[in-house]
Amino acid sequence: MLSRAFQRLADFFPLPSLRTQRLIAILVILSQAGISVTGAIVRVTASGLGCPTWPQCFPGSFVPVTVAEVPFIHQAVEFGNRLLTFVVCLFAGAVVLAVTRARRRHEVLVYAWLMPAGTVVQAMIGGVTVRTGLLWWTVAVHLLASMVMVWLAVLLYAKIGEPDAGLETVQAPRPLRLLTVFSGVALAGTLIAGTLVTGAGPHAGDKSLERPVERLQVEITPLVHLHSELLVAYLALLIGLACGLAAVGMTSAIRKRLIVLIALVCGQALVGIVQFFTDVPAALVAIHVGGAAACVAATAALWAAMRTREAVPADIREPIGETV
Repeated sequence: MLSRAFQRLADFFPLPSLRTQRLIAILVILSQAGISVTGAIVRVTASGLGCPTWPQCFPGSFVPVTVAEVPFIHQAVEFGNRLLTFVVCLFAGAVVLAVTRARRRHEVLVYAWLMPAGTVVQAMIGGVTVRTGLLWWTVAVHLLASMVMVWLAVLLYAKIGEPDAGLETVQAPRPLRLLTVFSGVALAGTLIAGTLVTGAGPHAGDKSLERPVERLQVEITPLVHLHSELLVAYLALLIGLACGLAAVGMTSAIRKRLIVLIALVCGQALVGIVQFFTDVPAALVAIHVGGAAACVAATAALWAAMRTREAVPADIREPIGETV
């Protein structure tokens, strides 16, 4: 019923071109990745409780108010991050509207609807994070959920670019596609370990002595080693995948994605090393989170390129229709 009502609403808008749909999908990716970076900025500037309540900023007010207990700069940073949620929602709603109006296939519609649905869930996780006083594991879940949204947004972009009337084509042998799955698992492990490092690290999100933030009570050095070793495993799997694909042949799209992804992972490793030996400067934390989002996006793009949907040649469309 909701989809039908939305379809009626979408019919009032001009028919969006494929280029417009893809442009909106890119904005969705950028907004989902961008809000994870601004969330990191909130944390490293100790502005996590700049708005100490949720969904209001202060009791009785949805916007910052002048109080001696909370510096205005912290309020502005946290409130600004909350406002960005509306930008994310705007793009998420726009992509749903665009693909609905264009009457795209069911698969595209499902991925599109995941954008506003996931954004609402993310907002609720953010509320839990604030209400629990930035409890370390809630911050971890908040970041991991953002990475999931980036992954889904990239898949949405890939699905939008494929023809609705098409046939699925496998671009790599099954063992190599399985290796892609393993690399994705290694990426997930790397991200989870990274959130553990964050939970035990120096940037708690708030420095108030009256309301100390509960941290992960584990020695940080072993967690850093775990995080780095998983990153090495992730990189090794990607290199193995690249060698395997080079041996059997790969499409230009897969080759470009592999090159970009391996370069991003190496860059992330370099940033992480500098962070460790310079006592985790705040600026590098935001860069590292942005790099993580870029690695997730690039891995998702590689994943999508392994199995694509190709247009059905005109001379075989009719026989296929008769078979069905």
